[in-house]
Amino acid sequence: MKKLSVVLLLFITVHTSYAQNTFDSLFVLPDTITAFTLENLYGAMLKNHPIIKQTNLLTEIAQQEVRFAKGAFDPKLESTLNIKEYDDKVYYNEWNTSFTVPIWFPIDPKIGFERNTGSFVNPENALPSSDNFLQLFTGISLPIGRGLFTDERRAAMQQAKLFTELAEAEQIKLINKILLEAAKEYWQWYYSFYNYRLLDKNAIIAQDIFSRVKMNADLGEASAMDTIQAQIILQQRLVDKQEAYLEFLNSTIRISNYLWDDVGNPLQLSDNVAPILSQTESSLLAVTTLQELTAQARERHPELSKLNVKLNQLEVDRRLAAEYLKPKLNLNYNFLNQPITPNGEFNSFTFINDYKFGLDFSMPILIRKERAKLAQTKIKIKGTEYERTQAEREIINEINATFNVLVNTNNIIGQQNSMAQNYDRLLRAEIINLENGESDLFKINIQQEKLIQSQSKLLKLMADYEKMKATLYWAAGVRNLNFN
Repeated sequence: MKKLSVVLLLFITVHTSYAQNTFDSLFVLPDTITAFTLENLYGAMLKNHPIIKQTNLLTEIAQQEVRFAKGAFDPKLESTLNIKEYDDKVYYNEWNTSFTVPIWFPIDPKIGFERNTGSFVNPENALPSSDNFLQLFTGISLPIGRGLFTDERRAAMQQAKLFTELAEAEQIKLINKILLEAAKEYWQWYYSFYNYRLLDKNAIIAQDIFSRVKMNADLGEASAMDTIQAQIILQQRLVDKQEAYLEFLNSTIRISNYLWDDVGNPLQLSDNVAPILSQTESSLLAVTTLQELTAQARERHPELSKLNVKLNQLEVDRRLAAEYLKPKLNLNYNFLNQPITPNGEFNSFTFINDYKFGLDFSMPILIRKERAKLAQTKIKIKGTEYERTQAEREIINEINATFNVLVNTNNIIGQQNSMAQNYDRLLRAEIINLENGESDLFKINIQQEKLIQSQSKLLKLMADYEKMKATLYWAAGVRNLNFN
């Protein structure tokens, strides 16, 4: 009768305690705990993380590059004054002032005036005294050979605009990298938090069983071996719980590495927050989603975008190098005192009177430097095209491989969940056997240990699945790892 009472007591204890320790109850947080989602983490990082703030400087640098290139199109005011006076004579007093407005098409309108006086002014620069030795001019400078279709300043402007696209792609790459690291730490924190809760509940059960067995042993209704066995199980549960607690503490510290306030002070996660798992999207495992991610990667992956920008930059260099194969032929034409004279009188335009005309021509005979520069640029373009082809192949293969791991992990989660449920059934069956006198505490402990292990592994697989989901978005180059 004593043995039967011990058996029934253990049955009631284990059955009642275990009924309160269902796996689903792990995810029911008390009212004192606030959920901290992955989206909360992303939002805080995108707003305050120093590295992400640093990537924003890339945009500012790109803006200054464009500003620097626009400087070549700034209007320019020039003035020169040369005076020579000797032996009480003014040899010459030459003053030339002009205002030039560079534009995208290389005409470069120019307007100005010159005033030349003195006893020994170069006859070429002599001006009529009737106009008070003053002359107005306006004209253009037009390259009709090299520089007509592109030149250094227009190429620099195109390169600066392309640098803006390059900076944006680099920013996405760096942000995605740190968000992926944070996501992995978050899901490790998720696993360690709920694994600790699992082992803590089982340690409470083990403590309850040990206390009851010890009490029965004191009453002479249980053997000393039962007490030792219950104590060993309790000790093992406490060790497992302590190890899980250490991992939980350290994972909480690691996730805090990504949290900062508005003024740049580091933040530490409080004890009243916990990670949660939102409902997993079943559509993520669809083939159409894989196709969408693949198409998006081909179009907007930051690595491919950077290589596309590099190709465009090289194309700008190629066009400029090809332009240098042309002869230099610059045309300069200035109207003199047209349409207004220095006295303020208006004249009609005439192209055959009162003008200055100039023509500059030069061209290397062999143009070896120019041909070599063009050939070098073409080689760089071909090399970059090869690099882009290889990079695209590696990216697509990484997406497919990660997707396969994700699908496989999802299948394993289903199997592991079924396995945990079967271990639960075995434990309950063993408890019934205990009631019928066909089992003992040792066998129940074995089944309970297997159940705990299967549930812990299930938690780890769930965390691994979420890590792989973030990795899939990263592999596809999805901005901020947010496919939605």
